[in-house]
Amino acid sequence: MTTKYSKLEQTRLEKMEQLRAQGIDPYPTRAQRTHTNLEAIRAFETAEQAGEQAPVKATLVGRLRSMRPMGKVTFAHIEDGSGRVQLFLRANELGPEKMDLFAHLFDLGDFVQANGEMFRTRTGEVTLRVESFEMLAKAISPLPAAKDQVVDGEVVQHATLAEPELRYRQRYADLAVNPEVRLIFRRRAYAIRALRDFMDRHDFIEVETPVLQPLYGGAAARPFITHHNQLKQDLFLRISFELYLKRLIVGGFERVYEIGRDFRNEGVDRTHNPEFTMLEFYWAYADYLQVMDFTEQMVAFVAEQVLGSRIVPFQGQQIDFNPPWRRVQLRQGLIDTAEIDIEDHPTAESMVQAMRAIGLQPDPKAPRGKLIEKLMSEVLEPTLIQPTFVYDYPRDISPLAKSFPGDPRMVERFEGYAAGFELCNAFTELNDPMDQEARFIEMGQDYAEGDDDRHPLDEDYLRAMRYGMPPMGGFGLGIDRLAMLMTDNANIREVILFPHLRSREE
Repeated sequence: MTTKYSKLEQTRLEKMEQLRAQGIDPYPTRAQRTHTNLEAIRAFETAEQAGEQAPVKATLVGRLRSMRPMGKVTFAHIEDGSGRVQLFLRANELGPEKMDLFAHLFDLGDFVQANGEMFRTRTGEVTLRVESFEMLAKAISPLPAAKDQVVDGEVVQHATLAEPELRYRQRYADLAVNPEVRLIFRRRAYAIRALRDFMDRHDFIEVETPVLQPLYGGAAARPFITHHNQLKQDLFLRISFELYLKRLIVGGFERVYEIGRDFRNEGVDRTHNPEFTMLEFYWAYADYLQVMDFTEQMVAFVAEQVLGSRIVPFQGQQIDFNPPWRRVQLRQGLIDTAEIDIEDHPTAESMVQAMRAIGLQPDPKAPRGKLIEKLMSEVLEPTLIQPTFVYDYPRDISPLAKSFPGDPRMVERFEGYAAGFELCNAFTELNDPMDQEARFIEMGQDYAEGDDDRHPLDEDYLRAMRYGMPPMGGFGLGIDRLAMLMTDNANIREVILFPHLRSREE
């Protein structure tokens, strides 16, 4: 397919050929940077404050962001990863030919290198007085603009990035023109760094487990399926790290964690993407109450490291992550918000009738556990704005959690919520291999073939359990959702660099 260039792109291609005709490579192999832009500015300010007379020389690089020709001088700005710096080009230093070259063959968006001496202009801006410059990479396509621009007296219509889908499809352009978007992903990186720091401080060891798995498990979700040609074997992209991390506890590690990608072949909405990042950890000899305390300390630590405060602004609310978080028993929470006591409805048929009575439209074929989850998501979750732990769940929606002593119908599980959506999920983990096998079989009977919540029986995992699995607490945190909270974004696509989108004709 032949690329179709716009009129403006054709003009830039002609400029590229003119550079080559003058013996200038528009894409040279190397840059010669001595300072980042911020380092150069700080070096000058430090010398200035110390009263040093020696000039601060620097070779700087970056994308050309502005050009303001003013007769025999030109002001411009370049931007690198540390920020912007002003360039001052003058015919007295560069000569008319170089000034003409810069004015006519360099464009906004080009990557350039400039060498010279730092000084402060009359207006007070720290600036590089350019003694020489080079092209580092010619930009053929102009970056999207916020509005139409006038170039050489002609209105040029650029694609704008006001439309969210265009921003997601062209994230490279979104990042290039929107510094606030770059800040989102810096904060996301800081949050992941803080999570690792917290886990490492508490003697957890970071591990890696298989992404391609012969059996999927550890969560209620539909997997993606792929095929290994040489082995002639279907494999699944993991939906959870859980069963492999718990095998490591059997092997003698007492505290393990993993940060990585999970894949679930499910719907997409403001809090779900089919490919997402998780933190999971498993902690031998702990239970869900200890994990609950640990969780609120961890999230508070992350907020403080990323934002400098445990109180986080989110969509007009002030989310207070200071421990202790509110605790709500699931049964009581549904009584308070839906006026439905799940203990009064031991069957799926009864749950369907109760939900219809309050105006919901549940799937009449859904198992009881899935109905309770829908009731929670429709009625209880939207009320959980401040950080809240919802705890003590029915066993039929938690096949890997340990039952309450004396009450096999309930399990020791909690989910953490903030801003009206789930942030994390944790159990006192089931470590009885006979009970686990029975639950796998029960899940196979309760859920039809192809149902998202159908959990395959993993014989190797059961074998690991039979070697002896200590009591433990397990935990999973959605890092994308944590990033939403840390960056005040209500849509998960805003915090994923390249979210999955429906394909379209270009």
